Amino acid sequence: MTSVEQATRVILDHSIQFAVARVSLGQSPGRVLAEELKADRDFPPFERVTMDGIAIEWQAWQTGRRSFPVQETIGAGAPQGMLRDKGQCIEIMTGAVLPQGADTVIRYEDVTIEDGVATINAGVKEGQNVHHQGEDRKAGSVIVPAGERINAAIVGVAATVGKSALQVLEQPRIAVISTGDELVPIDTAPLPHQIRRSNVHAVAALLEEQHVACTIVHLGDNQQEIETSLADLLATHHALVLSGGVSKGKFDYVPAALEALGVKKHFHGVAQRPGKPFWFGTRQDGKAVFALPGNPVSSFVGTLRYVVPWLQTSMGLKSTRNFAVLTAPFSFGKPLTYFLQVALTMSPEGSLLATPVPGRGSGDHANLVDADGFLELPVGKDVYAAGEVYPVWRYGG
Repeated sequence: MTSVEQATRVILDHSIQFAVARVSLGQSPGRVLAEELKADRDFPPFERVTMDGIAIEWQAWQTGRRSFPVQETIGAGAPQGMLRDKGQCIEIMTGAVLPQGADTVIRYEDVTIEDGVATINAGVKEGQNVHHQGEDRKAGSVIVPAGERINAAIVGVAATVGKSALQVLEQPRIAVISTGDELVPIDTAPLPHQIRRSNVHAVAALLEEQHVACTIVHLGDNQQEIETSLADLLATHHALVLSGGVSKGKFDYVPAALEALGVKKHFHGVAQRPGKPFWFGTRQDGKAVFALPGNPVSSFVGTLRYVVPWLQTSMGLKSTRNFAVLTAPFSFGKPLTYFLQVALTMSPEGSLLATPVPGRGSGDHANLVDADGFLELPVGKDVYAAGEVYPVWRYGG
C-alpha cells in the first residue's frame, strides 16, 4: 500500500501548468499573478511632504531664526513651488511637492501663525517630515514578483503603476462528483434509506477557497452513465475530484470507468486513516483524477491534504507547512498515518496548540464543525505524547 509520503510525491510530480489569461484589475483579486509588477517611476516620484505645516530651509533655523513670514500656501496636486527668500516659509499640505529652496517641514502643531508670520515653537531636525524621492522603490524595480496570489495590497500597487488589467493564471476548473444511488439533493427530504449529498458541497467549498471554479455533479450507480459523464467532464476540466465509488464494493464502478477512459492509475489505497481507499491517476493530457472515499471525513481530509497542495504547486504558489503542539496524549496502534481532528488555539508564547476532538469515525460529518484541522500523526508509534509537535492541516479559524 502507498504511504502518505509516497502519495504526496506522486501527486505533486503530476502537477500541471495553467495557461495565462488577461483580466481587468477589478476581476483580479484571488487570481495568481503571471507577470512582475515594476515601478514605472520612483516611489515616491518627488520629494513628498508628509505633514501639513510650513516648509523652510533648515539652515535658517540653525542660525537662530524662529519666525518666518509666509510667502504663499501650496496644496497637494500643485506644481512644485519655490522658496524665493530663505528667511521666509511656505505653508504646505500633506502630499505636496517640497518647494525648491526648502528642505524641512514643521507641522502646524509646532507652529503659531499670526499676521502672516509663522513662529516655530519646537525643535527642528534637518529634513524632517519629508518622504524622499525613490526612498521606497526606484523606477524599474520589481515591487511584486510573478506567482503571488493577488490581494488588496497588490491591487493597490497595480493601480499605482498604471495597470488597469493584469496577466494572471487561468482559473482552475475542477469537477466535484458524488456517486451512489443512496444520495439525494440537499433540498429533498430523504427516505429512511437515503442521505443528502453533502460531501461534494464541503469539497467544493474547500476548493473555492483556492479560487477554483467548481462544477458539482452527481452520478448514479450505473457503469455506463459514470463512464460517459466522466469522459465529458475530463474534456472540460483540469481535474476531477470524486467522492465515493472507489472501494471494493460491487457498485464501485469508478476505477474501471477511469481505466477505460485512459486515466492511468498511480496508486489505489494509501496507508492512512481516515481516507485509506484513495485512488489517484492522470491522463496523457495532464488531467488529474482524485477519487476519494465516500465517507465525509475521508473526502474532507483527502481534499485538504492532497488536492489543495496539488493546486498550489500547479499554480506555483508557496506552500507553508504549519505545525502544532499536541496538548493531550493520543493512542493509535495501527501501521497507518493518522489524521487526528483537533481544535486549534494559540499559547501565550505564540505556539499553535492542537487539542484532540473525539469523533465517531470517518462518517461523523458533524464533528468537523467542532475541529479546526487535522494533526498528521506519522506511522511508527502507538502513543503520541502531549507536547510533541506534528504537521497540522488547517481548515477552520
